[in-house]
Amino acid sequence: MAMRIDEILERCPLFAQVTGPSLSRLVRMGRIVRYRKGQMIFYEGEPCPGMFIIGQGSVRIFKVGPSGREIVLHFAGPGQTFAEVAAMADFALPACAEAMAPTTCALLPAEAFRRALRDDHQLCLGLLQGMAAWVRTLVGLIEDIVLRDALGRVARFLLDLPADPEDRVMLPAMRRHVASRLNLTSETLSRCMRRLEEAGLVAPVNARCIRLLDRAGLGQLVQQMIPRY
Repeated sequence: MAMRIDEILERCPLFAQVTGPSLSRLVRMGRIVRYRKGQMIFYEGEPCPGMFIIGQGSVRIFKVGPSGREIVLHFAGPGQTFAEVAAMADFALPACAEAMAPTTCALLPAEAFRRALRDDHQLCLGLLQGMAAWVRTLVGLIEDIVLRDALGRVARFLLDLPADPEDRVMLPAMRRHVASRLNLTSETLSRCMRRLEEAGLVAPVNARCIRLLDRAGLGQLVQQMIPRY
């Protein structure tokens, strides 16, 4: 069944405090965009077309270094947004975005979105409250890279993934992309996963699915904030 703009926005935590006429205005300006798996949504440096809100699918946000190495900044799934800051502040896209699965988004065109922000103070206040959660995510990413060793980063990443009733989590992307998101090499990620398995903290189910056997033990690794080199 085709997704509607209103239901995509209502499921997005960033818009949780945006209601009434403010929400209706966003619904009227928005349009549905779809991407196939592996399709590039945009490239770094391009003009920002607007703010994307994911209804279905998943997106990889990444930068490409001078050497050509891709550095994953984050993975976005249903209910999450991307390109929001560029759309609000009217600057070129700071990273690239690729659909990791068939993906449906609501797109709020940049110019109309900024006009709404200028006109509607309630919309601004609602978005500010939602943006606070995104800032916490960025602080956590910096904290991981600066203060945690590789094992602690992997443990925190696994604990933050949504789990089923049997405490199984699904990696949101291929392992090489997960490694990039954690600022690790693929080899280092593999070594960390083996160490967690040998310690009895996790058990692989398949290439993408992992069962968490000892959340408390993983949490202890996360709290060891001094990097070990």
